[in-house]
Amino acid sequence: MKYCIGIDLGTTNCVIAYAKLPDDQSTPDARAQRDVAVPMEILPIPQIVDVGQTEARTSLPSFVYLPRDNELDALSCGDGFPNAGQGVVGQFARSQAAENPQRVIVAAKSWLCHTKIGRTEAVLPWQSPAEVPKRSAVECTQQILEHLVAAWHQQFPDAPIQDQDVTLTVPASFDPAARDFTRQAALAAGLHEQFVLLEEPQAAVYQFLSASQGDWRQSLTIGDRLLVIDVGGGTTDLTLLTLEENDGEVHLRRLAVGNHVLVGGDNMDLALAYQAAQKLKASGHDLDPWQSTSLWHACRAAKETLLRADGPQRAPVAVLGRGSSLIGSTITTELAADEVTALLLDGFFPKCDLTDRPQRQSSSGFQDIGLPFESDPAISRQVAAFLHDHLHGDAVTHVLFNGGVFHCESIVRRMTETMESWYDRPIQTIGSQSDFDRAVACGAAVYSHAKRTGGMRIRGGTAKAYYIGIETAGLAIPGAPRPLRAVCVAPQGMEEGTQAAVPNEEVGVVVGTPAQFRFFQSTNRPNDDAGTRLDRWTELELQEIDPITASLDVQADSTPAGSFVPVRFESTVTELGMLELRCQSTQTDQSWKLEFNARESANVP
Repeated sequence: MKYCIGIDLGTTNCVIAYAKLPDDQSTPDARAQRDVAVPMEILPIPQIVDVGQTEARTSLPSFVYLPRDNELDALSCGDGFPNAGQGVVGQFARSQAAENPQRVIVAAKSWLCHTKIGRTEAVLPWQSPAEVPKRSAVECTQQILEHLVAAWHQQFPDAPIQDQDVTLTVPASFDPAARDFTRQAALAAGLHEQFVLLEEPQAAVYQFLSASQGDWRQSLTIGDRLLVIDVGGGTTDLTLLTLEENDGEVHLRRLAVGNHVLVGGDNMDLALAYQAAQKLKASGHDLDPWQSTSLWHACRAAKETLLRADGPQRAPVAVLGRGSSLIGSTITTELAADEVTALLLDGFFPKCDLTDRPQRQSSSGFQDIGLPFESDPAISRQVAAFLHDHLHGDAVTHVLFNGGVFHCESIVRRMTETMESWYDRPIQTIGSQSDFDRAVACGAAVYSHAKRTGGMRIRGGTAKAYYIGIETAGLAIPGAPRPLRAVCVAPQGMEEGTQAAVPNEEVGVVVGTPAQFRFFQSTNRPNDDAGTRLDRWTELELQEIDPITASLDVQADSTPAGSFVPVRFESTVTELGMLELRCQSTQTDQSWKLEFNARESANVP
């Protein structure tokens, strides 16, 4: 093993960072390592940027273009890379999102969290014409990772990635099913079984600790509370940490993780596209759906250009004409930096009170089953609700921003001032805006490096508590489901690699026939222990997640199919953060294992 590799599998862009391991990998003094910056490199990633043109760039756009048959020969990225017939990943695909949006898959990572459709079903690009081939979110994720793996092997043919220490990042709010789908795609792409999934906000913190070279000791003191606000292309991730000291050892402990909030750069691009469409309409151009999608992607490029520290004051946006007299021509308008900043501030970072909550808009009885974006795009209200629910009157002392939108000084200032108004005290901003594009990848590599050489580690275990739903016994009532009770099988904060026996009365599990096993999760019940029983709860306390439909094998010939076998439970949180629930028969040696993997069936004896 020569390298520690961090992979930022972003909604919009992917980055690979790596650090060379020392020849002597014996564990040095961990305290000394905390103040040493890990030398980091960014992997150049070859990709198609235009027809017949390939370049190596420091990031890979997370877009997949599905080419027509007559384009395949001109869109090969070279030996070792995925075949163009499967789709073209990278900068060319991103540019085609504006020119051929119906053939480009965007935000596959967000679809991994969609419980209704799209994770394993071949439905992407969403709502594209019938003649366009379709892919699933898992397939797209696998192909993106295959491209990244190929880029690594091209540069380091003598250091296969399956022999290196690899950390792959996911949103902190990813549910167990989304984590497992990511794991499946990564293994199929060539990563080894021992790779680690790390939450993106934690990766950003690891990068800050490494880059500060010990200066974090002057910024953070025992008892400080650090909020990480990570606004990516598809999601907003919130994580709360505190600095603690135990037996003379200082460490960061994660206190809470926010819910999966589908608000990010994509929403901002769409808002800018709406504004640009109004300008075009005023000049006599009423865009059709195809052009509107194209405009959305064109506004993404304009936003990124305008928000750069050295960006221009104005940027053009253009879409292809569609009328018979406009074919081959373009329709153009422009966006100004000040109007972009104003729209983002007022729409996504409005001033609010700590007691404010995201506004729930009334919904139609008929809805598209595409990505379930938040009805209220105000990120500041999401932050207020998160802190109000988890700090219970305590104040945030520090904030770490991450994500390309925070290149804009006005947005950083607005969010900081809003939080300071909640606590009537200053909040210190830590980290560097220059790290936003690579902080997560570098932080993931730092984490891998720290595991092997010593250094600061973040503790906290699982971000959520997990529960099983048990149908209660009682008289049947026509038309009424039997009530459920919930039993905690994994408390919030359960450490990876640990097991817990679940103290509880015997429960029967149905065997020999397909049955549905229901599970729940919670981010705001940190005091529940394994075995805690809930007979009533609100939707704010527990949220139901994907059930598992499984047919548990029957080994005893005398046990008829459909019988209930009394069991007790033991839960395990794996190193990947996956929850396994073992059901041990109290009558025989037989046991069954259920995993939060959202597979259609699970028969694991």
